[in-house]
Amino acid sequence: MSFVFFPLMTMHKTLVSPSVVAQHLQDPSWVVVDCRFDLANPARGEEVYREGHIPGARYADLDRHLSGTKTGANGRHPLPASDELIRTFGELGIGPHIQVIAYDADSGMYAGRLWWMLRWMGHDAVAVLDGGLARWQREGHAVRGGVESATPANFKGAPRPGWRLTVVEVEAGLGNRSRLLVDSRAPDRYRGINETLDKVGGHIPGAANYFFHDNLSADKTFKSPEQLRAQWAPVLKGHDPKDVVVYCGSGVTACHNLLALEHAGIYGVKVFPGSWSEWSADPSRPIASEPDK
Repeated sequence: MSFVFFPLMTMHKTLVSPSVVAQHLQDPSWVVVDCRFDLANPARGEEVYREGHIPGARYADLDRHLSGTKTGANGRHPLPASDELIRTFGELGIGPHIQVIAYDADSGMYAGRLWWMLRWMGHDAVAVLDGGLARWQREGHAVRGGVESATPANFKGAPRPGWRLTVVEVEAGLGNRSRLLVDSRAPDRYRGINETLDKVGGHIPGAANYFFHDNLSADKTFKSPEQLRAQWAPVLKGHDPKDVVVYCGSGVTACHNLLALEHAGIYGVKVFPGSWSEWSADPSRPIASEPDK
């Protein structure tokens, strides 16, 4: 009889390399989740998953699994109800003491959404595959097609208070100089130019801008903690991280900025999941369209 031995578990909470994941593909205490998605073609993510994915990886769709019911006023990717998330995470095989690895095509923008949602629901053992499937294959690791089965687990968790802000809380804080809102979208969309995803262009008044792509090197891996701290310093301007709130278009790339901040050792930043798509759905809310000084 042969046995497969795995080292004592080290919890991974931000980023992980392909070589580390490859060592644990047969480890029952690890669950790998493919989060690839295409905003312009929502069905494409699952299609490419079926064509080839990390062996053993289950698939989580941004629209079906990581978003709740849209009302027209709650944003393009509203958070699901907590009982729905508990069911989804359980169906993915995520139970207590499971190390979760989330990945997408390369940048981590969709994987970061799952990373934050699991932590918001109380599951700390989750990390993003740095460089995604592109790096996995670039470093010579295999993929396989088809659909993987998962043994359901009993996910234990509940929303952590204070980790997210509602649109009402964001609006109530306008003009509060101790709070810093950071818009994670591209500079043109922040300025209200070339808006293609939401009906109204612009940003929340008072918000600074830090494009999530700036967290990445040319190969779509995250920059070093030192580089990120230097880049974020002029944006944060000495604010206590607990007073910083990141948002984006629909609560996806805001999580990428949060992941970058924690990779850089900056903890306590909050997320406004409804983001611009929820804010701009109500015409009575104020809108800015030029950079805030």
